[in-house]
Amino acid sequence: MTLPERHVFVCIANRPPGAGDSCGAGGASDLIERLQFQLLDEGLTERVRVNGCTCLGPCEQGVNVVVYPEGVFYTRVTAEDADEIVQRHLKGGEPVERLRFVEPS
Repeated sequence: MTLPERHVFVCIANRPPGAGDSCGAGGASDLIERLQFQLLDEGLTERVRVNGCTCLGPCEQGVNVVVYPEGVFYTRVTAEDADEIVQRHLKGGEPVERLRFVEPS
């Protein structure tokens, strides 16, 4: 087994009914599937791993994603964003700025 260069963690947490938005209910499983297919198509499955994880933080801004080792935190990610993340960040090394978490001021 080869150790991957990057790990992509996608929040799959579901909040209890009435507790507000959650990544799991916001399309996290579709995003994971799309990322995995994109990585397969690009031949990156040995270099990049995609994993579901529990809460990453701002549920109201989900689906939340973090890419290590860079520690790039993405919010409001949809399955439609998967190709851009794979092409620009995971393949090209350039984070997708429009999806990056912005610390409230």
